[in-house]
Amino acid sequence: MTAPEKPTLMVIDGHSLAYRAFFALPVDSFVTNDGQHTNGIHGFISMLVLLLQNEQPTHLAVAFDISRHSFRTREYADYKSTRDVTPPEFKGQVPLLQDALRAMGIPTLTKEDYEADDILATLARKGREEGFNVLLVSGDRDTIQLVNDEVTLLYPSTQGVSQLKRYTPDAVVERYAVRPEQYPDVAALVGEKSDNLPGIPKVGEKTAAKWLAKWGSLQGILDHQDEITGKVGESFREHQQEAVRNRKLNRLVDDIDLPVEPGDLARGPMNTTAIREVFTRLQFRTLQERILALAESNGAETSAPPQAAAPVRAELLDEELERWLETAVAASPEGLALTVRTLEGIVTEVGISGPDEATFLTWIPGRADYAPFESWLASGAPKIMFDAKAQLKALLRAGLAVGGAIVDGQIASWLARPQNPPKRLAEFVQQQLDEALPEGDPNELVPPEDAVSFAASDAWFVRRATLEALARLDPGSRGVFDDIEAPLLTVLARMELDGVAVDRSFLQALIDEQRAKVEGLRTAALEAAGVESVNLGSPKQLQEVLFDRLGMPKTRKTKTGYSTDADALAELERSNPHPFLGALRLYRDTTKLLQIEETLMRAIIVGEAPGSDRIHTTYVQVGSASGRLSSNDPNLQNIPIRSSEGRRVRQAFTHGGEFETLLTADYSQIEMRIMAHLSGDEQLIAAFNAGEDLHRFVGARVFHVDPADVTPEMRSKVKAMSYGLAYGLSAFGLSKQLQIEVAEAKGLMEDYFTRFGKVRDYLRGVVEQATENGYTETIFGRRRPFPDLKSTNRLARENAQRAALNSPIQGSAADIIKRAMIAIDTRVRAAGLSSRMLLQVHDELVFEVAFGETEVLEALVRTEMSGAAELAMPLDVQVGIGPNWDAAAH
Repeated sequence: MTAPEKPTLMVIDGHSLAYRAFFALPVDSFVTNDGQHTNGIHGFISMLVLLLQNEQPTHLAVAFDISRHSFRTREYADYKSTRDVTPPEFKGQVPLLQDALRAMGIPTLTKEDYEADDILATLARKGREEGFNVLLVSGDRDTIQLVNDEVTLLYPSTQGVSQLKRYTPDAVVERYAVRPEQYPDVAALVGEKSDNLPGIPKVGEKTAAKWLAKWGSLQGILDHQDEITGKVGESFREHQQEAVRNRKLNRLVDDIDLPVEPGDLARGPMNTTAIREVFTRLQFRTLQERILALAESNGAETSAPPQAAAPVRAELLDEELERWLETAVAASPEGLALTVRTLEGIVTEVGISGPDEATFLTWIPGRADYAPFESWLASGAPKIMFDAKAQLKALLRAGLAVGGAIVDGQIASWLARPQNPPKRLAEFVQQQLDEALPEGDPNELVPPEDAVSFAASDAWFVRRATLEALARLDPGSRGVFDDIEAPLLTVLARMELDGVAVDRSFLQALIDEQRAKVEGLRTAALEAAGVESVNLGSPKQLQEVLFDRLGMPKTRKTKTGYSTDADALAELERSNPHPFLGALRLYRDTTKLLQIEETLMRAIIVGEAPGSDRIHTTYVQVGSASGRLSSNDPNLQNIPIRSSEGRRVRQAFTHGGEFETLLTADYSQIEMRIMAHLSGDEQLIAAFNAGEDLHRFVGARVFHVDPADVTPEMRSKVKAMSYGLAYGLSAFGLSKQLQIEVAEAKGLMEDYFTRFGKVRDYLRGVVEQATENGYTETIFGRRRPFPDLKSTNRLARENAQRAALNSPIQGSAADIIKRAMIAIDTRVRAAGLSSRMLLQVHDELVFEVAFGETEVLEALVRTEMSGAAELAMPLDVQVGIGPNWDAAAH
């Protein structure tokens, strides 16, 4: 059999490559919604895909270490003892990587008391003996000894795992000037720093290679040691036992007992269902597509979903369109699907689908023969859509009335899988129907005359996939969809279209002032550090100033040195005060605020009339697993309000000239009220019902004093603890937050739970119930799955426990303000008021008040916000009125 005809066995050192991938990719760019870092997994699998495509192995396995302990550590306790502690961000990634490999049908191998290298050595020997070409993939240089004519080593370069050096026997000789089987002797003489195996002082690679060329092996050198002259000879004779020990430890064991033989490792079809599940959990969308494509090429029958053709009719107008709509509506009581295609926000095409076929309209504003469509659009008939809000805005912008419920399939899918909602229609269709969405050629500027309308085709798929998604919702989630999320869509669309007025000249003055302040703080920081120039935004340059020039204690170790993030520097400033640290903190805070102001300025849509400049944010309804809305382009929820400088930014937000003032309304301590309600703690409920200051009330009981004797410091401690407990705050975390001893923090928590035992029981019960059910639930039935509560990965399990702890509270708060928004919008429109809701920022709503409507709007808002939920205590609503957002604060 010639070499190309031989089967190829590839064996990968899993830990070695995953660890290198971890350091090759940015940690913070690969984090799941529940806080699990995944950069090592992503880098490893990306490399694996390239290996499979380039090398085409017929047999494959990945070997892993079980722990750092093996027979080698028993023989030499300090073996590998100097290796850095595993970065916390890497913890938990290997078990998840193994899950992904199993989904891909790739065997993973471990062996108690041995290392992954020994598995590679055993399979390399057996594979060679059984007629395989063997490819070993490892970043451990000990595997160089395994290279021969049938065994090739692929070794990562310094650029990371994406570039691999191919070590054949000739390549080993070229690099190390010794044959592969002699490399362990070189390593024994020179030492291996990563394994904590010191070498012979004064002996480097060149000397070792020269000796081996002359005497053949370490044993040969030992036999002729008296012939080695000079200081190096003395050093060798003095330390020869270290070399003997090193050689014993770096010999890879090639005869360990494994549960498989090379022939058992033939690549088979991948489990595409498992791939979708695991890669969805890891939130690897693009990588999942690559793996599924690889699975298809490897013979997986279900890797590519089937593509179904949509039954699309020709464009219909006037009477034909009217008759078609009447027939389709009669046959589809759950609603017709609607897809709106736009160009720069302007409607260009509309697709409509019933249960049997779809049609379309090439949109030209003002055409009379669209009247049947416009009547249906304005009617109370449901409209089924996907990612509906942008399409709704385009219709409203075109002056079209939209009536009836908007049934958004993306939202339905999000409620079932809140941590991973589909971003694109194609993803949604594959998820719900396991079909491929037909899509046009993006490079085809002019479609052929017989091309199917993709607006119509999309509508047909939207309807089918959405009805499937709705059918999968449990009753509680379906209630949240019908009563909260679907009605909120049009409310948000109108808010985004209206935008909020901004005083552009005031904002520009703030920016100019802030830029000057930033420059002054930069100069002050440089003077405090005693340097002429340094980039304060460069972690590397900051490390040089802090730890080299100023000699400060090292902070938390990172892959690029030592941490210079805000937490690390705050701790450093507390323990080692220095003028540079204070100046740097102020510089960072001011720079961040300047960036917010500049982002807001770029987002302003300049109006034609004076005072008509407005900012239009975009609310993301499916961006949070808890149900909270987020704000993007620009983010209006990140403007700091605890500082006077941050509040000045809010002064730039004002009302339009045809309105009288702004009104703000928010809930007071809503999460604490929900926790009291859910726990049923009589003392907390009584405090809220009596209208007491909750934190003073709790402080009195925790510190055993009268409420009047609760000091501001006591109140601050209790407030931090009360909120922190609902987020899984530990005694250590509380001590760090309050700058008190851990023992004091632990005592505070114990006293709190002694006084409010039902809170402790509730919080404990939330996690226990979620572990049993697999999900948490809000007051209104919104579910949030937590599969990792039963994970064998401790880090993933603990992250899930912390998130589950607060999920019912935070999710219920999100539900309540959404219910309030819907009720307020309905009442305002029913009353014919000209005032309008502009912004939602966490638990706060901002309104633009028309002339003469202040009193009626305030009463309406108070009524609907306080009545948005029936709790064991009232929902307290605070209202403020003023000419700008800051002045309207309360």
